[in-house]
Amino acid sequence: MSITHNYLVNLNWKQGRMGGLTSPELTDEVDVATHPQFPQGMEHVWSPEHLFTAAVNSCLMTTFLSIAENSKLEFDDFSSQASGKLEMVDGKYLMSEVTLMPLLTILRAEDEEKALRVLQKSEAACLISNSVKSTIVFKPEIVVKAS
Repeated sequence: MSITHNYLVNLNWKQGRMGGLTSPELTDEVDVATHPQFPQGMEHVWSPEHLFTAAVNSCLMTTFLSIAENSKLEFDDFSSQASGKLEMVDGKYLMSEVTLMPLLTILRAEDEEKALRVLQKSEAACLISNSVKSTIVFKPEIVVKAS
């Protein structure tokens, strides 16, 4: 038996190169526009490239939280920076690479090896990373909270 889930996202053009993303499942609207590096792009508005990078990064976090809970890994904080690389390949623009740089703060030094395993499992199990053809570069950092 296969498990499937569907996610409905609506897009409505607003003006120029900008539209609004909504979903009947969510309360907030997100503006999205052409990035300013392209003709008539707009500054300070989420672009498809930002959303793509954010999808990979947020999937890492949600996967990590699930695996950490199941592994009973105690941690103090989790944050992650991501960088998406857009480049021209064979005459087409594509998001060729996403670099994920999670920073995990743990409470005890003896949990460092376990924490790294949990982070690595999270990166390998992320459904968004597994769904894209971009190269995923993983650069985790673990710090022990000072007492």
